[in-house]
Order: sequence, then C-alpha cells, then structure tokens
Amino acid sequence: MQITIIGTGYVGLVSGTCFAETGNNVVCIDINEEKVEQLKNGKSPIYEPGLDTLLERNIKEKRIEFTTSLKEGIKNAQIIFLALPTPPGEDGAADLRYVLGVAADLSHIIDKYTVIVNKSTVPVGTAEKVAAVLAQNLDRSLFDVVSNPEFLREGVAVEDFLKPDRVVIGTSSERAQKLMEELYQPYVRQGNPIYFMDERSSEMTKYAANSYLAMRISFMNEMANLCEKAGANVDMVRMGMGSDNRIGKRFLFPGVGYGGSCFPKDVQALAQTARELDYDFQLVNTVMNVNDRQKTRLGKKIKECFGNDLSGRKFAIWGLAFKPETDDIREAPALELINELLDADAAVTAFDPEAMPNVKRIYNDAIAFAESQYDALNDADALIIVTEWSEFRNPNFEKIGELLKHPMIFDGRNVFSLEKMEELGFYYESIGRKPVHEQLRNKIEVPMGAIVRERGNLD
Repeated sequence: MQITIIGTGYVGLVSGTCFAETGNNVVCIDINEEKVEQLKNGKSPIYEPGLDTLLERNIKEKRIEFTTSLKEGIKNAQIIFLALPTPPGEDGAADLRYVLGVAADLSHIIDKYTVIVNKSTVPVGTAEKVAAVLAQNLDRSLFDVVSNPEFLREGVAVEDFLKPDRVVIGTSSERAQKLMEELYQPYVRQGNPIYFMDERSSEMTKYAANSYLAMRISFMNEMANLCEKAGANVDMVRMGMGSDNRIGKRFLFPGVGYGGSCFPKDVQALAQTARELDYDFQLVNTVMNVNDRQKTRLGKKIKECFGNDLSGRKFAIWGLAFKPETDDIREAPALELINELLDADAAVTAFDPEAMPNVKRIYNDAIAFAESQYDALNDADALIIVTEWSEFRNPNFEKIGELLKHPMIFDGRNVFSLEKMEELGFYYESIGRKPVHEQLRNKIEVPMGAIVRERGNLD
C-alpha cells in the first residue's frame, strides 16, 4: 500500500519504518530540513532498540523515503497518518494546532479518496474536528477520518508495532475499515485482535489505558510509602499481589514516579476532558498529585540523611532517561531530583547510556557528565540510582565502595536486594523497604555551616 506519515517524531518514525518493513511504500514528511536530511542518510534522531537496523534496510530497499514537501509526500497516498505533536496546554488539554493545521493544508491538495488517520494521541471528538476542517475545502466523498491510537512502549516500540497485543481502529466507514484491516493484517497473523469501534470510543481507549497504568504505578508508590512506615517490604507485597490473576504482575514496581511522553500528558488530558464535561474524575486527579509528590521522595530521603544541608556535597546519579532503553527525558524524575539537588547547593555528576546529550541541552555546565558509570562516582558523597538500566544491576560493588566518599546508595528503582546490601556493608535506602546499615548515617561528616545553623547563630 501507499502510506504517508506526517511527522517523524517517536510515533511517526517507528510507525513509518515498521509499515515499510512489511512491504508498504512509505513517505515520511517533516518540516525540519535538518532532520529529514539525517533520516535520508539512515540516521535516526531518536534512540530506540532495533530501529536503526530497520531504517537502514528499508531505505536501501527504497520502501521508505523522506521529504519536507507536503504536496509531493501525499501524491500517491492511500492512507495518510497524522503523527504530530499534541503537547498539553496550560489547562492540561492536548493542543491540536498542529493536527488541525495540517488538516487544513491537506484540504487544499487532496484530489482523490484518502483515509486520514489520527495516530497522535488526541482528545475525544478530534476525528470530528479534523473531518470538519477537511470538509471546508473537500467534498466529503474524498476522505474518511479514522482514529488509530498507538500503544508503543518506549524501549520495545519496534517489537510492539510488529507484534501488537491489539490494534484499535475507530471508524464509521466500511470503506476505510477495509483499507485499515488490509494494512494491519500482516501484524496480527498470530491471532491478536483488531478492534473496530466508533471514533470517540477509540480516542477514549488510549487515554483510559494509559491513565489506568499510571494509576497502578501511583498505587504501588503509595503502598511503598506506607510500607516504610509500617515496617513492611513492598517487594514482598508486590509479589503477593501480582500472583493474583485478577491483578497481574505488570506495572506494580514502585519507584520515583512515572514520566515520559505519554503517561503525564495523557492523564492530564483525560482530567481536562472530564472537567470540560463537568465530571469530577477524582481518581485521575489523585494519580497526578501522587506522582508529583513521589518525584520528590528520593530527594527528601537524601536531605534527611545529610542533616538537611547538602551545600558542598557531591552526588553521582546513574540514569537520566525516564525509563531504560530510551533517550527520552520528557517528565523524567531524574530532572526533578537534579533541580532539588542544585537548589540545595549540591554538585551533581551524572551518567546515562543514552540520555546525556538531551540533558546537556538543559543544564549545560550546571552539572557534570561522566564518561562511564564509575567515573561519576569519584569523590561523590553518595550514589543515586534513578533509571534501572540493565548495566546498573550487577556492578562492581568493590569499585563503587572505593570511589565513593561514603559507602552510601540511594536507589529510586529498588535495583539491589536488601540482603546484598547488608552483606556488602553499604548504607542503602530504597523505596518501600527498610534502610540497610542505618548506623553509617552517624559517620557522615557534618558541614560546619549546618552546625552553626543548628546553634541558632545564623538566620
């Protein structure tokens, strides 16, 4: 089939490349000339495992091409996917200016029947808005608007696209349904379902799915905080819960809050949709509040450990991306922690396998960046783990102990077992579990400034 993807962000590039992988002819359009040239040379602007290989192969086989020209890019298209940014506005609602703007442009150049697909995550009713914009200059017989939300997990997006759990398609047109079913049939050969439904239900499905998963994460973070006070171990609680088939094991890992491009934005947008419809969606509002608070949890633990005075302290941070196997730092908990540490006059040296270039663009010289995970530890007062990259799971603990000023680890992802930390002699704080070797806190040198303030000699 002839497919056009408008927008080469995360969703657009993965979708276009994976459509090409099954033999479709794909044109990807973007207004960023530098990015388009980079893509023409087979270089992906995002890190996603497996994407570079597919991209190079399909460029070589001439199944995918890139352009900045909207008119040229849609010339032969049977289906046009809108994979455009929908950032949250000040009220949390998704900003549709890019989606509706491109729809307006398309209304002047489409000259044959074409299916227009909203691939971006958009609020309920967006398909109708896009159709109304197109209809201003197009005969209604020349297009159908379809909702086709994506459910890609960053880090395994290529696998998710090629072997989806399900495909959700919202359309009231039999003609559009037939084309969409033909397009997706190669991806569901093992029997996973394609769900056809009305456009509004399809749009709501994406928000409902992501908000529910965010709720599970927030629930476990609340349980973890309660476990600390009750003297329970959240890992044991998680396993006991997850073995119940009604609950399942996924998205029950506590930590320092969720981030990324989807959960924060989608939960906000669902809450705003509820407000617009005059419905008090209390659970979704609580999920957002819990997550905001959880992002400050690790910073509070660190401050308490060091007597609430971090001035002159140096901390090593392992992990900057919001999750492993991506370079995405949108709404990443690590950024919240870095800001807390800098505000407390602490120094930060960070390491992440993929996300450091993106973080450098934010902080410049305000923090240091290490060449390796161990280089970050030199003369640091403590190690802080924020992202659970695989390479952090079984490190050289002897080397960690030698490089750190104090044998202290603050683990925001519960990467290490309490038994291991007990055996190795580290002071170890995690989420929802008791601290290990608490007596080591008493051996931390207290800065003179903290002593003077405690005596009331400073304002």
